[in-house]
Amino acid sequence: MSFPVIVLISGSGSNLQALIDQSLQGKLNIDIKAVISNKADAFGLERAKKAGIPTHALDHKAFTSREAFDEELQKTIDQYQPKLVVLAGFMRILTETFTQHYEGRMLNIHPSLLPKFKGLDTHQRAIDAKEQEHGVSVHFVSSELDAGAVILQASTMIEADETASSLASKVHALEHVIYPLAVKWFSESRLTLKHGTAYLDDAPLAETGILYHSGLA
Repeated sequence: MSFPVIVLISGSGSNLQALIDQSLQGKLNIDIKAVISNKADAFGLERAKKAGIPTHALDHKAFTSREAFDEELQKTIDQYQPKLVVLAGFMRILTETFTQHYEGRMLNIHPSLLPKFKGLDTHQRAIDAKEQEHGVSVHFVSSELDAGAVILQASTMIEADETASSLASKVHALEHVIYPLAVKWFSESRLTLKHGTAYLDDAPLAETGILYHSGLA
């Protein structure tokens, strides 16, 4: 049986596409039951439709409160009974009630080497801070923004002539490698969250997760 997954997006859905591609290639034994976006014009919805995946658009602006939106989002997700919820560029701050409901079975990818540069504009902030390297982190979602247990990170050097755009391109390439890998681990029951700590094969991961290298599988 394929592993049931829901993917939440707000934009182009490039990480969604990486998951779809690896599923089609047989590298990931997951079944993306639906893709949900808070923006009806998100290109990622078109990617899902092309792959024959059901889609839902829930406009957060149509709801009177963050809690009301999250309640409807939860209902939409739970009708598919997923074992994992994957945030793939979902640009919403989620309520504590929502995050607790999916505790230990919701992942996010963030474009920085957490705990550095939580929030937005991470590429430019890394350049402005004169960092030598930058990267991306996959983590479990908690009620605190970009603060859940880190699972996996990948890094790239910041060149002297780096721009936010060029750095973003390099980071995106890393995202498309490590996010499917983390999803694969979870789908194989190798990756778990215990007492706020990420475990792989029953061994606790370091505070900043595993730094990706090509030998990981």
